[in-house]
Amino acid sequence: MYFTDDSLLPENLAPLMITAAPYGPMWLPQDCTPEQKLPVTWEEQTQIAVDCYNAGATLLHIHVRDPKTGHISKKLSEYGEQIARLRKAVPKMILQVGGSISFAPEPGEEAKFQSYDSRHKLAEIDPKPDQVTILCGTGLFDLTALHPVDDAFEGTRFANPAMLHAMANMVADSTPDFYLENIKRMVQNGIQPYFALGHIHGLELVERLIRKGYYMGPVNGFFSMGAGGTCGANPFDIMELIRRTPHGSCFTYQTTFRLTHSLAMLCIALGQHTRAGIEDNLWNTSKGVRMSTIEMIERDVRLAKELGRAIARPEQARQMLKIGVTYKSTAETLANLGLPPNRKPGNMGFMVHETDGRFHPAAQGGCGHIHAGEWEEKVENVMAESIRR
Repeated sequence: MYFTDDSLLPENLAPLMITAAPYGPMWLPQDCTPEQKLPVTWEEQTQIAVDCYNAGATLLHIHVRDPKTGHISKKLSEYGEQIARLRKAVPKMILQVGGSISFAPEPGEEAKFQSYDSRHKLAEIDPKPDQVTILCGTGLFDLTALHPVDDAFEGTRFANPAMLHAMANMVADSTPDFYLENIKRMVQNGIQPYFALGHIHGLELVERLIRKGYYMGPVNGFFSMGAGGTCGANPFDIMELIRRTPHGSCFTYQTTFRLTHSLAMLCIALGQHTRAGIEDNLWNTSKGVRMSTIEMIERDVRLAKELGRAIARPEQARQMLKIGVTYKSTAETLANLGLPPNRKPGNMGFMVHETDGRFHPAAQGGCGHIHAGEWEEKVENVMAESIRR
């Protein structure tokens, strides 16, 4: 994102898009209080979407839970059935399926993402979602690294040493064999890839994919931070992520546990977008005090209103994210993202998009201001030199 003098004025900030993440795949029902409303039955999984929408969220990050076991479902048919329910219940929301499917292990089991083939099948969901998150680049995702596991975690799975060990050693698995094929399948099925990145090098990887022609379309996504192996809590690192995102992209910033509150305030003020829900955090700002997904969404809405920033309406969010849009070429993709074109052979200077092809001399006098008569003289000199050559 490029900041100008007036970028932080509320009338120039894009409407805030809030992604609701209420399904909590790393938690089980007994980890949450009744007030937090971790949804288990199909009715609960549908109603929480309605509640999130009414609170101000425009995107819904979906994980499907098997009501019979309380665990996250790995049955593709149940994803399609739930998407169909959600299409009826919240027809205006942007439906986004979490591409990891599930990483919540049993105590003592290895914490890992599902197989490549399992994740590829998300492109076959019927009816299809608007977006599927696509992890780009394998890396450690140690949820215990930034957070002291103390008495605040009592009553949750993190109090179990075996569970703690499993989550500390979780690897987010995504090599080129996965993400190149996954992106292709999503595009072929009319689903927008939503890039899930852990740090600035993930963003660099996505730009390389575009420059090499592997992906031609809008670039939207989220930075999944707050774990060992990803961007942590240093605000200078977060600002670098914000600075480096392409001007024509939309990124959400998601972190873990109580860090979510400070990051949300920062992103709301800087024109970025937020994610709220018990998937990322169970607590209020006060240590040990629980908070629900709806309360987190309402907090983001309240903070935005304090700054005069509008909340995105569903139709605005679809326009900003360019849902359903694809591009015909690498050049078109780069231009829409506000990125320089690919370097042409022999071009050793700055890279710019094509212009009218005319040479325009600098309109400057010796003191930094244009002087009467100097412009005409410069043009005549340039033209004469061109003729001589």
